[in-house]
Amino acid sequence: MARVTALTLPDADQIPSFACAFATERSSRYCVVIPILNEGERIIGQLLAMKNAHLGLDTVVVDGGSTDGSTSPHRLRDELGVGALLVKTGPGRLSAQLRIGMAWCLERGYAGIVTIDGNGKDDFRRIPDFAAKLDAGFDYIQGSRYAHGGVGENTPIDRELAVRFIHAPLISLGAGLRYTDTTNGFRGFSHRLLLDPRVRPFRKVFDTYNLHYYLSVRAPRLNFRVCEIPVSRRYPRSGPLPTKITHWNLKLHILKQTIVAACGGYNPR
Repeated sequence: MARVTALTLPDADQIPSFACAFATERSSRYCVVIPILNEGERIIGQLLAMKNAHLGLDTVVVDGGSTDGSTSPHRLRDELGVGALLVKTGPGRLSAQLRIGMAWCLERGYAGIVTIDGNGKDDFRRIPDFAAKLDAGFDYIQGSRYAHGGVGENTPIDRELAVRFIHAPLISLGAGLRYTDTTNGFRGFSHRLLLDPRVRPFRKVFDTYNLHYYLSVRAPRLNFRVCEIPVSRRYPRSGPLPTKITHWNLKLHILKQTIVAACGGYNPR
């Protein structure tokens, strides 16, 4: 099992254990981190399209324990151009995967990280826009389908209402900065933000979905440079929704985490 252990990385001992199935040499300043879990052909199609688009950034897939055969190391490395496959073996859900991917990238010397979902909803062609904002000195970049120039298609009505009238207002209130799309996983982070001792994003308290919410609030409160940029998020017109958040108990759990983040409950003591 692999574990990040650098002395310079805060809370390295709290990062979930993981296996590194393969890793190639670093070839870009920033890295794209894609957390997945049983995304099947959606992630295969997304990675192939990303490879063909020649985006110029390394890609790391962080698998939460897929059983659908979509994470064959040979296929990911040799056919789809993925730079590394990390497989979580410790506890936690999305936030645990993000902690693994972010820590691994910082260990490898990347100056910043772009995160994007692996279910095909996001327009990956905007990834260079996040890299450009990192180049311009921004520390936290939030992708938004509701920002001017953004696109949101076929968003389920309950999710649309929840984001616009509950989640975004709560996070904005806690951050002291107006956000429009605070559940969107298409984001950018500088190494300055992630390594700041006042942030400490690798703590084990971030185990399900709360890491994103916390960083949305913490970054502007610490006067890091923050911005939103327009992105596209398209849900399929029919069929099952590409999401892991389906049950009401999980939605209530997310609401609770949102309130805690907005109130500063995850701030380091």
